[in-house]
Amino acid sequence: MKTTVVAEIGSNWEGSVSKAKQIIEECKDAGADAVKFQMWRAKDLYSITHPQWNVIKKSELTFEKAKQIKKISDKLGIEFFCSVFYPEGVEFLESLKVKRYKVASRTCLLKDPYSLETLEAKAKTGKPIIISMGMGGDRNKIHKIFSNNNTTFCYCISDYPLKFSKIDWKQAITFDGFSDHTLGTTASILFTTFKKQKNSSSIFIEKHVKTKNSKGPDASTSIDTLQLKELIIHIRIIEKSKIN
Repeated sequence: MKTTVVAEIGSNWEGSVSKAKQIIEECKDAGADAVKFQMWRAKDLYSITHPQWNVIKKSELTFEKAKQIKKISDKLGIEFFCSVFYPEGVEFLESLKVKRYKVASRTCLLKDPYSLETLEAKAKTGKPIIISMGMGGDRNKIHKIFSNNNTTFCYCISDYPLKFSKIDWKQAITFDGFSDHTLGTTASILFTTFKKQKNSSSIFIEKHVKTKNSKGPDASTSIDTLQLKELIIHIRIIEKSKIN
């Protein structure tokens, strides 16, 4: 079984390329397969009157910063990809030759500006698509949009943090991916173990990750890179274990 472990950086890079470099270096050292950022325009998703507008705006992943971060990731030998929220972002990331795309839970609701156009733009790339539907949405419609793509749907509940007791494990293990919003690493380890028992050939684990000193809006619900390293050690042991 191959487990792809993705460090979701979210806003934990705080809009700073140097902080992004640090967290990517630590994620690479921890053994992560990829780092994932979020490419959105603040004005599309938030009101300028939002109490955290300045922080949100600062965390916006511009094309220039994405280009720099992709270059850093390539040099370190770790995959860089994004959840993208507008079609021009997909077009730009295609110029950077990313290998895959993520679809965020809120995009699946098709309520944000350009949601449908963004999904269609991702579909046209023909590249693998990772999909979280923690906020709901029409799975059949999403699946139809990506009928020509290799899709991985992730079990996800959009609570930050997610209480462990809310996880429906019977449902969770019907998915090939897990976007884990719990605190700690237990849920991801348990998901990996269950999927190993089911003889899954490949799974996808996504976890919000920060450096020890991260102060972004996502920091309070993220594990640090030392915890990430411990998680990956356990996952690699499970992968090699003979459970059945």
